[in-house]
Amino acid sequence: MAWIKPLSAETADDPTVLGGKAHGLVVLRRLGLPVPPGFVITTGACRAFLRDGRPPDGLTAELAAAVRDLEAVTGRRLGGRERPLVVSVRSGASVSMPGMMSTILNLGLTTAATAGLAAETGDERFAVASRRRLLSALTGPVPDDAARQLEHAIAAVFSSWDTPRARIYRELHGIPHDLGTAVIVQAMVFGNRDGRSGTGVAFSRDPNTGERVPYGEVLFGAQGEDVVSGRSMTRPLTDLADREPAVWADLLDAMAAIERHYRDACQVEFTFESGEPWLLQVRPGGLVGRAAIRVAVDLADEGVIGRHEALLRVSPHHVHHARTPRIETAGARLDILTRGVGAGPGVATGRVATTPERAVRMAAGGPVILVRPETSPADLYGLTASAGVVTARGGPASHAAVVARAMGRPAVVGAADLTIDAAAGSLRVAGRTVPDGALITIDGTGGEVVAGSAPVSTAPADDHLRRLLEWADDVSGGSGRSADDGPGRLAAARAVLLDGRP
Repeated sequence: MAWIKPLSAETADDPTVLGGKAHGLVVLRRLGLPVPPGFVITTGACRAFLRDGRPPDGLTAELAAAVRDLEAVTGRRLGGRERPLVVSVRSGASVSMPGMMSTILNLGLTTAATAGLAAETGDERFAVASRRRLLSALTGPVPDDAARQLEHAIAAVFSSWDTPRARIYRELHGIPHDLGTAVIVQAMVFGNRDGRSGTGVAFSRDPNTGERVPYGEVLFGAQGEDVVSGRSMTRPLTDLADREPAVWADLLDAMAAIERHYRDACQVEFTFESGEPWLLQVRPGGLVGRAAIRVAVDLADEGVIGRHEALLRVSPHHVHHARTPRIETAGARLDILTRGVGAGPGVATGRVATTPERAVRMAAGGPVILVRPETSPADLYGLTASAGVVTARGGPASHAAVVARAMGRPAVVGAADLTIDAAAGSLRVAGRTVPDGALITIDGTGGEVVAGSAPVSTAPADDHLRRLLEWADDVSGGSGRSADDGPGRLAAARAVLLDGRP
C-alpha cells in the first residue's frame, strides 16, 4: 500500500484518502494556481499509526523517497548547510476541524540549516526567528537532525487527532472518530521574509453578509499561524491593494477562478514572499445564515447555478438565523464598553467569564460570555459552554471567529482597548473594571460590547430571503405563509426536490 501521494494535478483527488486540505491543493494545481510543491501522507497512515502506536510498515522508506523528490524539484536539501529545504507540516482531515490539530512550520532548520538560510538571505535575524518558531512548536527535545525532526512532526500531527479538544470538536459536529487526518508536507513560503512578505485569509464574498466583495485580513512580515491564532492585530485585506498591488491582482484572479470551478463562494489562505503569492488552502462555501442565502440567490441570478440547486444549498437552519438580531443603537441609552470587529452574527447576553474553566462552571447558572485576549484550541470547552465570545486581539479569520461562526455563536474580536486580567477575574476598559459575573451584551454583527442587557430588534426579511422563499413556494406549492415560517417553507421545498431525485 502507498502511504504517500504527491501534491500534483495528476493525483487522484479522493478527500477521504488525501484529506480535505490536500484535496483542495490538488484542485488548485489543476487550475494552474501557485501552490508550494509537496506531498501528502494519507489518512490511512494515520489510522494505522493510532492503531499500532508506530508508523505503518513502509512509511519510513516512502518518506525518504518523497523528500528526495521534493529536494529535486526545489533544488534544495533538507537540513542542508547551503540552500536548505525548509518545510511546513500540516494536518488535514477529510472534514474541516479548524485549529484542532497540530501544524509545524519552519521544519528542517537545524543549526547548520539556519546558518545556511542566514547566509543565503543575508538576514540572520530572519533565520534565527524562524528557527525559534520551530523550537517552540515541537514539545520535548528537538533533534538537530532534519530527517528526525520530520518524523517527529508527522507523529505529532497524527497524535493530535486524538487530543481531548479534537475529540470534543468532533462530538459537537457529529464527525466520526475513526477518520484520521492526512499530513501535508510542503516547501515553506516565508511570510516573515522581508517587508514585501506577509500572509492572510481572503473570502471571495463577505462571510457576514454574502455581498460580492473581497473580504479578509492580512499581516505583513508574518507567518500564517499569526493570523489564525488571533495573537496579532491584522489589517483589512484591502490594504494589500495599496501595498502589494500585483499580489492583490493575482489573489482576485485566483478567487475568480476558484469560484468558477466550485460554483460557490470560497475562502483561501495565502502567503506571499518577497512579492510572490502562494496559495496554501482553499475552502468552498461554508457561509451561514443570511450570507449563505444571499450567495445562493446571487449565484442563481448570475446563472452559475439553478434555482433548485440554490434551494438545496440553503438549509432551514440558515433561514432560521437569517434575520439576525441586532442591538438597537438608535435612540437607545446604551452603556457601550467597547467596540471590536463583528465576526459571528447575532446578539448574546451573559455574565463575563475570563477563563474557559470559569465559563464552564458559571454556565450551569445561566448564559456566559467568554472574554479572552485571544482564544486557542485549548479554550474549546469554554467556547462550547458560552453564549458568545469577545477577544481583545485577532480578526475575522482568527480561531475565536472561525469556531464561533461554526457553532453559531455571536463573536466580537479585535476589541483592542480591552485588558483581560484572568488572575484577578476581571477586564479593564476605558478606566473601568468589569468583574467576572458582570452582565454584558455583545453584537456579533456591529461589534458592540455593552454593559448590562440591551434592547434587541430583528430586521425584517430582506429581498434575498423573500425571493428564496418564493422559489420554495413555487416548488412545494405553498403560498401565503409569512417569512417567520421560512424554515418550514424551505424544508417542504427541499423534501420535494430530494424526493424527486433519481
